Amino acid sequence: MTQAVVSAVEEVGQARGEPPEIEHQSIEHLLTFQEYLEYEGEPDVLYELFRGQLIPMSAATHLHTNICKFLIYKFQRYFADQNLDLVANSLATGVRTEENSSRIPDVVVCSQAVWELVLHRDGAGVLDFAEKPILVVEVASSNARDDYVIKRSEYEIAEIPEYWIVDPKNKRVRVFANPSRVEGYSFVDFTAEQSIVSGQFEQLVLSVKELLDPPIVEQLIKAEQGEIKTLRQRAEKLAQRLLEMGVNPEEID
Repeated sequence: MTQAVVSAVEEVGQARGEPPEIEHQSIEHLLTFQEYLEYEGEPDVLYELFRGQLIPMSAATHLHTNICKFLIYKFQRYFADQNLDLVANSLATGVRTEENSSRIPDVVVCSQAVWELVLHRDGAGVLDFAEKPILVVEVASSNARDDYVIKRSEYEIAEIPEYWIVDPKNKRVRVFANPSRVEGYSFVDFTAEQSIVSGQFEQLVLSVKELLDPPIVEQLIKAEQGEIKTLRQRAEKLAQRLLEMGVNPEEID
């Protein structure tokens, strides 16, 4: 573990507005990872776990939500086109980062085999140490320091292959990769006029501008369905025309 990573993790209290000695304060009860999996808190509130402490997650803005939905849409189309056995989920999958720590990234990409294991387990859906995701994504908001410093260090230590920070305020996407390097993650910033380059998904076509101001996914799906309907109608007309010409379209190779 590098000194930079150690320092970053130790700063988590300050990053959340807590006093530096938070870890040494008298805390009534720290949860174990297993207790966290079974924990039932306030309805409709998601909780992350940091060294036994529950961290309630704030509600996402509409832009935050739309970015996540669009990214999931793009990944799902990409996986289908490339015939990849991968699953992308938004705010549905936790990732264990330390003995008693677990984060809930905005987007998680993992294998279908790993996802099926999580589906058939009791308790919260969290990927354990041996169930490493391929990619995690955080959309930076008011607590952006957590994403850039604290969560980066946790994902780095957990050796998650790729970590994206989508930052609408600074109009960029930062892609972290190569966590096993001596210095830890390397990163590249992609700005509004660029397309994101991912080592995990080399054929993915996704511009930063489009991701930061995404179209409504439901409209994209509606447009796709309209195109499919149009193609089907054309095929039916062509088949009818062939029949009128005495040609059976089913016999055409």
